Amino acid sequence: MLATAGPAPRGPGWAYEFKWDGVRAVVHLLGGRVQAFSRNDRDITASYPELAEVAALLAGHDAVLDGEIVALDAAGRPSFAQLQRRMHVHDPAASLVAQVPVRYYVFDLMHLDGEDLTGLPYRRRRELLDALGPAGDVVQVPEVFAGADPAAVTAAAAARGLEGVVAKRLDAVYRPGQRSPSWVKVPFSHHQEVVVAGWKPGTGRRAGTIGSLVLAVTGPDGTLSFAGGVGTGFTDAMLRDLQRQLGPLERRSAPLVVPREHARGVRWVEPVLVGEVAYRNWTPDGRLRHPSWRGLRPDRTPAEARRPEGGPAGDAVPPSASVAGAMQTRDGRWRVDIMHRGASRWYRLSHDDNTFDWLDLADVERILHGVDVDLGDLVDAPVAGGRLSA
Repeated sequence: MLATAGPAPRGPGWAYEFKWDGVRAVVHLLGGRVQAFSRNDRDITASYPELAEVAALLAGHDAVLDGEIVALDAAGRPSFAQLQRRMHVHDPAASLVAQVPVRYYVFDLMHLDGEDLTGLPYRRRRELLDALGPAGDVVQVPEVFAGADPAAVTAAAAARGLEGVVAKRLDAVYRPGQRSPSWVKVPFSHHQEVVVAGWKPGTGRRAGTIGSLVLAVTGPDGTLSFAGGVGTGFTDAMLRDLQRQLGPLERRSAPLVVPREHARGVRWVEPVLVGEVAYRNWTPDGRLRHPSWRGLRPDRTPAEARRPEGGPAGDAVPPSASVAGAMQTRDGRWRVDIMHRGASRWYRLSHDDNTFDWLDLADVERILHGVDVDLGDLVDAPVAGGRLSA
């Protein structure tokens, strides 16, 4: 069962849980044997040998549990970056398990000793889960706040450095595989699943590896639409893993329509890998603003990488944008275009074949400062044509 995004609901009949920054896992215990499955039904039992603790904690029972696999940082906060080191390893060595241990936070009970509990209200399922009490070194049942003030729960989650909160109706039945308004997730930052459509080679410190990724999302009709690019948030280990996985997927042509100025220098790949980015918002023409890479999501499929409801339509053809003016470095390597469309005004920064769109002036200054370029040293640049497709 999946949650919808929205503001925290108020009033009677709701309970609140903390939102964990990990990967969803359904764990089956049958006859003492433990099996774990990801959200897309991939068997991940071997990837997380720690989950064997479920059998000891629930000895004598058969059960199906729903929860989140989480890795913690040194301060005890969930770390998706840490979890990335485990997510792609099918059979981890004992040394990796010791270096990056995981926890399994159980928040629902779907079956118990042959009885299907999905038709029971959440309140009752939670009572049965608490009565089982599966609490160990790895497996834990996080606290739930029934009838609490959502603002207080949200403040507590923020103080602990968590990802957000999830509100659940106390009378909600469990609907496997369905996204239900009976569960509402309230994240503190925006995250979006994306399909990797290509990559651009890096320059400078990133020479010889990936500089940025070309991103897409899946539309209601199953087609891909361009969602921009991402060039920040990568660790060296992430870049090595991406290069290893993207190499065999290379293709000659783009798997979707990409504006010409964003297509230059791209190494296209088959659109099968799904990742996740954090971002500020969506631009009017359907691109992610200020995305930062969080990691690959092997538990997701390209069909699941959809825009949030109410987001800009990927298939709409936006009106053309005007270039009101332009500046560049004296060697021409860095260029800043002042963009204009209707009442919107923003900046587009270009460097070689890389383009950073929908920036404000502070963003431009920050990026240029990072490469020892002062905004005041730029000179006027010619504007060809004055209009271009955004």
